[in-house]
Amino acid sequence: MRLCVPIPCFFGKLDFPEAIRRVKALGYDAAETYNWKGLDAEAVSRACQETGVELLSMCTTEFNMTNPAMRPQWLAGLKESCDFAQKLGVKRLITQVGADTGEPRAAQHDSIVAALREARPILEDSGVTIMIEPLNTLVNHPGYYLWSAVEGFAIIREVDHPLVKVVYDIYHQQVMEGNIIPNVTQNLDCIAHLHSAGHPGRHELQYGENDYKVIFAAIDKAGYTGACGLEYTPLMDPEESLREARRIYG
Repeated sequence: MRLCVPIPCFFGKLDFPEAIRRVKALGYDAAETYNWKGLDAEAVSRACQETGVELLSMCTTEFNMTNPAMRPQWLAGLKESCDFAQKLGVKRLITQVGADTGEPRAAQHDSIVAALREARPILEDSGVTIMIEPLNTLVNHPGYYLWSAVEGFAIIREVDHPLVKVVYDIYHQQVMEGNIIPNVTQNLDCIAHLHSAGHPGRHELQYGENDYKVIFAAIDKAGYTGACGLEYTPLMDPEESLREARRIYG
């Protein structure tokens, strides 16, 4: 498993190409970001080529899949995001599904499935994988619809397309469902990327209640070959935090 550095968590105030160079200097070869607007595609691509750091994922611009009336905007944002991802060689995009609209959950579930099915031509044209993200509603995202990774896996299997997957965030799922190792290892066919943080607090992995050495070992043994983003707010100096994460979990 590769450890991946989310640039906004550690180097949000730096020029993005310089942040890529810091990632490399700290011994990492993978990074990700969220809002891609404002990035200089040429400069970022050059920094990635110079360093060998792969920019693994970014986010879409629209997070509103639960409301069918908003689907055109979501699809347009997906197309725009896929076009920019291609310029950078980014192969994965994260999308949140949106707020719980108050409609029956079955209707919102079906709206997400329908949106992902309509997205298939855009994904096939670009070769980009879209990843829906279950989030916790108890601490960080009250009112969000998709809090259950189990439901997320069901959505992926309904859509049944190789470019439609889940980003499984271990921190969010520890808050909501637990059962981390079985839920990951039994659903690797639905997972394209992982996120991690210590719970409670969403800080360094070693400061939480999960034993990430055990979790990572089980996921590796199950055959996962992707990456895990260190998506936390560091309590330590950011660079020292990344050095320590690499020493403990690298």
